[in-house]
Amino acid sequence: MTTENLRKEIFIESSPETLFSFFIDPDKMNRWMGRNVLLEPKIGGKYRIDINGENVAIGEYTEIVENEKVVMTWGWKDSDIMPPGSTTVEFLLIPQHEGTLLVLNHYDIPVEKVPSNHKGWTHYMERIKCLGQGEDLGVDPWSGDNINI
Repeated sequence: MTTENLRKEIFIESSPETLFSFFIDPDKMNRWMGRNVLLEPKIGGKYRIDINGENVAIGEYTEIVENEKVVMTWGWKDSDIMPPGSTTVEFLLIPQHEGTLLVLNHYDIPVEKVPSNHKGWTHYMERIKCLGQGEDLGVDPWSGDNINI
């Protein structure tokens, strides 16, 4: 299977400490991604992010460096193309100019899933930016039924 990597960067007017909590606190993650989030934020700890009742991301934490980095395996429940834990997502929190450069690296994405992952991460990076800067976005419009990610 042919795979590709995806890299996205976004500057957020928020500290790395504030943003780090959005990756380890299920209530905070739920504000920017998914409608039901279960997290066990420790090395080898599992997570489950129910995006919309149909698309459920599942994997585990593989590296956590407080306020600097979170790395997780990533995949989709019941997917043959990109099953749970089959790819890796790395979030880097780099202090920069009174804020944070959030860098996302998503490794080993099956080539046919690159467009949907690009679209998804663009959506969610914008949401975490707004929340990190103190905006209340309300419910994620993608959390409704019948959104095919």
